[in-house]
Amino acid sequence: MRTLVALTSTIGFLMVVLPGPLYQFIGIDLGLAFTMLRYGVFVAGAAIILIILQALLMRKSIRWGSTTLYAIMALVAVALPVSMMGKASSVPAIHDITTDITNPPEFVAIAPIRADAPNDINYAGGEVATQQLKAYPEIRTQLFAQPIERVYAAAEQTVDAMGWERVSTGADENTIEATDTTLWFGFKDDVVIRLTAKDDDTLVDMRSKSRVGRSDLGKNAERINAFMDALRQRTDASVQ
Repeated sequence: MRTLVALTSTIGFLMVVLPGPLYQFIGIDLGLAFTMLRYGVFVAGAAIILIILQALLMRKSIRWGSTTLYAIMALVAVALPVSMMGKASSVPAIHDITTDITNPPEFVAIAPIRADAPNDINYAGGEVATQQLKAYPEIRTQLFAQPIERVYAAAEQTVDAMGWERVSTGADENTIEATDTTLWFGFKDDVVIRLTAKDDDTLVDMRSKSRVGRSDLGKNAERINAFMDALRQRTDASVQ
């Protein structure tokens, strides 16, 4: 049984962890990657059952060190996809989030880069906007009590600090376009930040859109909130 526990735990763990790097660096089909991940959960679940049986039936001869390691691997392999599924069920199946649903910032420099992406650059509005307003009511235009030049400089610094790749060629005035690459699968999500002067203050709008996938698991909204919080901290610090 020890060998079976070792095999199922290791295989289940690898089937869950490896699809991301294989998709990102080798280029395997995304559907195959998700299939591997899904079946990895079943294999890891079987490993957990075997570990429980081993602990109950072979308590005197069990090797607790290696068994604990295999149990951790199996639990991680089950918990990670289950967490993703739970997240998917708690957020709307949309992938284009903006602070301004009536006049969303437009992608200009990034447009040719994602020309072949499954998700085009157009903003759907309608039901997508309705779902966003219900799920993320906090996502809205932000007012900064500083001139546009100062906020723009702080926005550039914030984009760089968050590790996004800036794309600026051909962009509209007072906008910043960038791409954020997710760690596990290497998904490319694009952002555009638009600044508008309002007297001596600045209005900041932002849009974050995934290149692939129907649902973003809430990632785009999280990205906008994180950016706005970081920009707020940076601009507040600059006037102290």
